[in-house]
Amino acid sequence: MLREAPAAVRRLRRPEDRRTVTECAAALREVAAEPGDRLLHWDLHYENVLAPRPGARPGREPWLAIDPKPLVGDPCFELLPGLRNRFAEVAATGDVRRAVLRRFDVLTEAAGLDRERARCWTLARVLQEALWSTRSGRTSLDPVPAAIATALLTRNG
Repeated sequence: MLREAPAAVRRLRRPEDRRTVTECAAALREVAAEPGDRLLHWDLHYENVLAPRPGARPGREPWLAIDPKPLVGDPCFELLPGLRNRFAEVAATGDVRRAVLRRFDVLTEAAGLDRERARCWTLARVLQEALWSTRSGRTSLDPVPAAIATALLTRNG
């Protein structure tokens, strides 16, 4: 991804998109040396976690994760789908940055993740989506991952 980032930046028309991709690549550089060794779901979000039906057979776990896309990596790499799914609810708050950061904090706390590593790996996932997008000819970032990146990049500012 780091090798492809400069070409993606050149394909983007808007300066803010180019800046976002550049900053996402910088965040990936911070964690790339430690890619992780855990089995990840890679598509864990609200619609891929099922509650048991009333009257479900005894012994079934209370929650069931479905539709995994197995990948080995750092658990901090898992958060983007949970931040992105049901994004209309985030937008409806009227304060996208605050709502994204709230979700991010809930997810990192529930999973016991280091927030800075999670921030960097989530920005790496945004970079990944930007690369897919620009490879297919798009010249702007998808607004949802771009909004997530903006929230995480301005977290302390």
